[in-house]
Amino acid sequence: MAPPVLTSVVPNTGPAAGTNPVTLNGSQFTGATAVTFGSAAALSYTVNTPSTITATVPPGTGTVNVTVRTPAGLSNTVAYTYAPTPTLTAIAPNQGPASGGTSVVLTGTGLTGTTAVTFGSTPATSYTVNSATQITAVTPPGSGSVACTVTGPGGTSNSVIYTYLAAPALTALSPAQGPTGAGAAVTLTGTGLTTTFAVHFGTAPAAFTVVSDTTVIAIAPAGPVGPVPVSVTTPGGTSNALAYQRVAPPAI
Repeated sequence: MAPPVLTSVVPNTGPAAGTNPVTLNGSQFTGATAVTFGSAAALSYTVNTPSTITATVPPGTGTVNVTVRTPAGLSNTVAYTYAPTPTLTAIAPNQGPASGGTSVVLTGTGLTGTTAVTFGSTPATSYTVNSATQITAVTPPGSGSVACTVTGPGGTSNSVIYTYLAAPALTALSPAQGPTGAGAAVTLTGTGLTTTFAVHFGTAPAAFTVVSDTTVIAIAPAGPVGPVPVSVTTPGGTSNALAYQRVAPPAI
């Protein structure tokens, strides 16, 4: 009777905590008396056929040699690697619009081989593993504050919080008309205005001051006679537009 022969372990990586199932492929497995990962015995194993064994991996670290023993002898070895559990330390930016589509950078450790990035229960629209310490991901649509996690061969990471922001909304301009020259103060009223980082009169940016979540005071830039759409932009997106009417000065 020939000793067993090992050709592969699938998968060949897993968490340091073990307890995950793997399949050993090869030949002459009938009557196997032991399956070992380095110096540790498999937590359990089942000889399915003369060419396959299902085993439960014991805890371990690093890369170890897997062997099978039968009454005919000891097999050759194949390598199995214990992967570290990924960890996350930061996400930047940590907020964005509810519509998703924001590119964020996740930093941490043990990110090589990442198989999933999730925001709450929703997978990232896409992600790229830049290195063992960095992933770039695109957020899916969502709402509220959600836990972002990374899953890899070593398991699932801790979570970092990402917050979806509702788009701002404008309800009124006061006054709703003014001169064609620059300098008129216009009070913008609405919701979700706290994080405003831009105010536009048409395509022209305006200087502004955020007073509260419902009020922004903007300084109208110069422009031609007629209506111009006014909008605000926050990390949650760009608001609806309200019309500001520029009026020609009187002439004698």
